Amino acid sequence: MSTVLASTAFLPAHGVPTAPAVDTGPAALTDGQALNLLLALAPWTLAAAFVLSVLLPFAVKPLLRRWGVIDIPSDRSSHSRPVLRGMGLAVAIALILTYGLSLGFGLIPVDRSLALSVLAMTAASAALGWAEDYRGVSIGVRLGMQALVGALGTAAMIVALGIPAWWWPVGVLATVAYVNIANFMDGINGISGLHGGVVGLFYAWAGAANGMPWMVCAGLALAGAFLGFLPWNLGRGTVFLGDVGSYVLGGAIAAIAIGAFLSGVYVEYLLSPLLVYLADTAVTLVLRIRRGEVWYTPHRQHVYQRLTDVGLSHVQSATVVTTATACVSLISLYGLRAAGTGSVLAGVAVVLVIVLYLVSPVLLDRARSTARSLRP
Repeated sequence: MSTVLASTAFLPAHGVPTAPAVDTGPAALTDGQALNLLLALAPWTLAAAFVLSVLLPFAVKPLLRRWGVIDIPSDRSSHSRPVLRGMGLAVAIALILTYGLSLGFGLIPVDRSLALSVLAMTAASAALGWAEDYRGVSIGVRLGMQALVGALGTAAMIVALGIPAWWWPVGVLATVAYVNIANFMDGINGISGLHGGVVGLFYAWAGAANGMPWMVCAGLALAGAFLGFLPWNLGRGTVFLGDVGSYVLGGAIAAIAIGAFLSGVYVEYLLSPLLVYLADTAVTLVLRIRRGEVWYTPHRQHVYQRLTDVGLSHVQSATVVTTATACVSLISLYGLRAAGTGSVLAGVAVVLVIVLYLVSPVLLDRARSTARSLRP
């Protein structure tokens, strides 16, 4: 624990890091300082959340069976047999417990009000998702409760930071939007576990670069909890996250992003790991609305679903999504630090990666058709 305290000793009481002697661009700390902070906090958050997430399903799985929390496949499902859903309850407990202990044991010495707001929004999102898994909640109530979580959480952050309230509606909208986006995108084995891992690690680095231990711990706890779920969900997928898992994923990401944005973190750090999910959801919804379909009903028209329709396995499709997300994040990080032409080229590269991802089912289908036609 002393290593952690030493790594954060350069932080002044108000939570803004002391400016380093060299120019670090759109970051508060040098890469070396950021890496030291990240590595100091990782054993207490990333590892703890991962271990809890791997072990808790042994206790939760019998309860799900007893409560009858089972997903019955339909013609729009990506699975063909009944599967236990709601295992996101174990992931949520791992995430919330790890982050709560980070606060309790002093790993977050500054900006503790922000951390409490993130923790509360994460827990509230998980509770709403569990209610949907266990008993079912109407669409209107779900949207209303999501908006309430965003409204109260964003308001608490605005008060804690002492900033103008005009960003409050943005926080509400962001919460509702990403909780539902995470829910829409949670349709194949491994996709949410990998998304939580990549976004969590990238947010942890963003927090370290900006000297924000609350964001580092939040990102590491998020990554550890969702990566720990992968052994239970990859391959044959014996259990699903359920709404509690997708809601806690979307709610935690939204809460971290809102708190960081209101704290002055560059938006490139926050949006880049979300762009693939945002693009997939936006394009799918626009196409469905143009066809006159009810946009919020279950379907199999997302890019990641269409990739499985043209022959990829769940793991392969989830890997495509995650690879695109990682590429966009790394390119954006480079563009954030580059100047002039380098920044423009990074922006073009991001667009190209997203477009390539969006058309990947068509390209893969054509490639396989061509290969079949060339066979003797």
